[in-house]
Amino acid sequence: MAGQQLYVIEYELHGEFRTFIIRLERMDNAEAWHWASCDAGVGIIPRFGQHKIKKVSRPMAERYGLTNVRWRVSGKGPEFVAPPVDMKKFAVATDKS
Repeated sequence: MAGQQLYVIEYELHGEFRTFIIRLERMDNAEAWHWASCDAGVGIIPRFGQHKIKKVSRPMAERYGLTNVRWRVSGKGPEFVAPPVDMKKFAVATDKS
């Protein structure tokens, strides 16, 4: 774990901007596209110790509506500001009859 670092990944899903932070040992464009697809619900997040999982490629992620995937080391560039959460998305509809 000594070699792990925080990375900020930013992407768009069907035109909606999204961002998140992830801790990994290394990052490159292929990793960023895979983890962005996982955040979007397209890719599979590997279990601990499961290294032989098929990663989502850029062309496959683009088929599901992901675009403009960018990544950077946390602390480099603008400050990370988490987007506001719309709690109405998670509200459970109740029947009041």
